[in-house]
Amino acid sequence: MQTTQAPTGVTTVGRTRKLGRLGLFMAVALVVGNMIGSGVFTLPSALAGVSVTNGAGSLLAWVFTGIGAIVLALVFANLGRAYPRTGGPYIYARRAFGDFIGFQTAWGYWIAAWAGNAVLAIAFVGYLAFFFPVLSETAIYGALAGIGLVWLLTLVNILGVRESGWVQAVTTVLKFIPLLAIGLIGIFFVEGSNYTAFAPNGMGMGDGLLGGVTAAATLTLWAFIGLESATVPAEEVANPERNVPRATVIGTIATTLVYILATVAIMGVIPATTLQDSASPFAAAATAIFGGAGYWDDAVALVALVSIFGCLNGWILLTGRVPLAAARDGLFPKRFAQVSGRSGTPVFGLVVSSLLLSGLMLMNYTKSLVDQFTFILLLATLTTLIPYAYSAAAQMYLLFADRARFQGRRLAIDAGLALLAFGYSVWTIAGAGSDIVFKGFMLLMLGVPVYVYMKWRDSKEGQVVEPEEELTPPTVSTFTPTTPVEPVPRRPVAV
Repeated sequence: MQTTQAPTGVTTVGRTRKLGRLGLFMAVALVVGNMIGSGVFTLPSALAGVSVTNGAGSLLAWVFTGIGAIVLALVFANLGRAYPRTGGPYIYARRAFGDFIGFQTAWGYWIAAWAGNAVLAIAFVGYLAFFFPVLSETAIYGALAGIGLVWLLTLVNILGVRESGWVQAVTTVLKFIPLLAIGLIGIFFVEGSNYTAFAPNGMGMGDGLLGGVTAAATLTLWAFIGLESATVPAEEVANPERNVPRATVIGTIATTLVYILATVAIMGVIPATTLQDSASPFAAAATAIFGGAGYWDDAVALVALVSIFGCLNGWILLTGRVPLAAARDGLFPKRFAQVSGRSGTPVFGLVVSSLLLSGLMLMNYTKSLVDQFTFILLLATLTTLIPYAYSAAAQMYLLFADRARFQGRRLAIDAGLALLAFGYSVWTIAGAGSDIVFKGFMLLMLGVPVYVYMKWRDSKEGQVVEPEEELTPPTVSTFTPTTPVEPVPRRPVAV
């Protein structure tokens, strides 16, 4: 293997060695796998509770939220085609609005990724305890099992993006097929009487329908986080200008369809009053369809374990890429920009993220913090939605400021989609509640001292980057854009 020294001091992996890359199927699996985690296995019961009060209008929440997710996916697809660089939302926000908004995007997204991973690891232990009760009976055993899972998948990601991609592809197929099967087969067992009225109990259509959609949309929102996943490791995707946008759109549409199909089938097979009290709605639906009560709980628990395993693998992959992109530009400590010469992976970023994640999991197993993890999950989701809003706004600006990168004939359509995506993002942020929004804002403010320090360090070292500086080659130099990459302000990073 050869290494070459870029003119600005960035050590890059030589072109004589071809690093592992994600093809279209693996990129689609990354999107689908990161969206389908543990929440889908309990959402039908939660939505049934909303339906009992507000009518079957809550089913429209899947359609409404799915449309919003697809609009966001189209925005990320457009931006991913125009700027196929590692970092995803961070790259777009910084390109449009400069260093500070770029840093905020990277800071919030990175924290959301590793903090949300703690919840995934704990959910995995919860399902594993179905087979090994000692994990729920003895807190330290549960904590060690979850931390062991985190470091196993961290090692997989350190080995290379290709290895992580294979894990993602296999686990995505293994969880997608059972969910799709329940939806497709369950349709033939639906009882129309199980759907409550759109506006029950004499409620007006305005109150009943609107109330049902609004209440249920807050729940369904969490199931779509991760639709941008293919844009984050863009430089490690083969032919990124083509495959990143395709993976984003295909993955989001496929996930939306399976969500809607499975939920409609389950709510049609099981009466809402029964479903809302079910701890395992997919197992209850399988029992109603196929019979054989007693072993479907085991089967659903196994599918859930596979689902969470793949989801955690994909999100661990992302925890190293956003700080890598920010560190290249001098907005994160420069060690985050280091990559392994053998695999091209950001080992330091992966290890630091998993250390923080492990610490958060250990904190969860103290009695005073157990109940706070639902709050942490909501907070992590909020700090992901803010980059969504910034990305939509970035497209609105870049469509006019950097028009050459976008298709001129679609300018009006893309601007309209960006406006819709921004409005949807703001609406979902507001729907998180004032307490979550306030604390999410405070979390973003905690990053300001880090940003100030990074700027002070650059000034002290005399490493002020002029806007005219040429864009340095990516750290993993197998990326070759088909469109010219224009200069962007960057800080040289010595590795």
